[in-house]
Amino acid sequence: MTMPTSLCPNRMQIHSIIQETSDVWTINLINHDFYMYSPGQYALVSIKNSDEVMRAYTLSSSPGQSRFISITVRRLENGIGSNWLTRTVKEGDYLWLSEAQGEFTCANVTCQQYLMLAAGCGVTPIMSMTRWLMVNRPQANVKVLFNVRDDKQVIFAQEWQHLASLYPDRLQLCVMAETPDYGDIAQGRLTEEKLKALVPDIRSRVVMTCGPVPYMKNVQQYVANLGVPAAHFFMERFSTEPEAVESENILTLKIRQRLLNFNVPVGTTLLAALEQNKQPVIAACRAGVCGSCKTKILSGNYTTTSTMTLTEAEIAEGYVLACSCQLHSDTEIA
Repeated sequence: MTMPTSLCPNRMQIHSIIQETSDVWTINLINHDFYMYSPGQYALVSIKNSDEVMRAYTLSSSPGQSRFISITVRRLENGIGSNWLTRTVKEGDYLWLSEAQGEFTCANVTCQQYLMLAAGCGVTPIMSMTRWLMVNRPQANVKVLFNVRDDKQVIFAQEWQHLASLYPDRLQLCVMAETPDYGDIAQGRLTEEKLKALVPDIRSRVVMTCGPVPYMKNVQQYVANLGVPAAHFFMERFSTEPEAVESENILTLKIRQRLLNFNVPVGTTLLAALEQNKQPVIAACRAGVCGSCKTKILSGNYTTTSTMTLTEAEIAEGYVLACSCQLHSDTEIA
């Protein structure tokens, strides 16, 4: 019998493994206990049931709608986690998962108009959220633009078609294959011109995107140029490998005052890292406005999306707003 690890205490049994494309598989898990997660979140998976190696994968299932807890994995050539999960594990085996993590979710967004932009395996949280929105937000209208290399690389192909036929008035799906590209507006790589033509009402929609980092950066620029407010734009931040649901990078967060160390995925916000490891932190607005989650970073590489309420002196001393601080390397806080 396998044993839990410190960060991955949730044991789940593999019910089935479904091949989606030539290099992508969905692993369906039976959860024998209650597991809370929001659509679009991810979880750490203990690789080889070890405390030494963990990888982050999107939960491609939807809470309350899916029979199983599912992760969808693209096999990377040198991916320790993806090769073990797609070559070694089998039905009936057990996996250990962390609590659900991440702030990329539609559950906390109040809106009726959505634009979901995905490329490659970035479609996994998009599927989770779209499926959830169709059932839980009966007034929601969702447009999905899904970029793939070719028509054989459409992850969840049958389910997309099923959802589109089930909700024809509320879900519009556009799969944009890079090859062959005959110059049609709905073919090839996404450009600002194509986005404007395909989604003329983009300013009225909340935009959520996931995919390779260069793709997401392009999307961020396109939607800003087209007039989408920054507050209406959301992108996944945990993935660091192009077209990989597997995040190969795990960093160490150290809390000097408490002499504690935690492993978290690169790109996690400091607030999420603290809360997921059950560390006390005050967070009122969670939007980089109120300043209640002010924290001093002693060392590490990070980026911030808000410094409201912080003085120039505090910023110079290393203070950040935990809810708006993304961690990119081993980090130590006071």
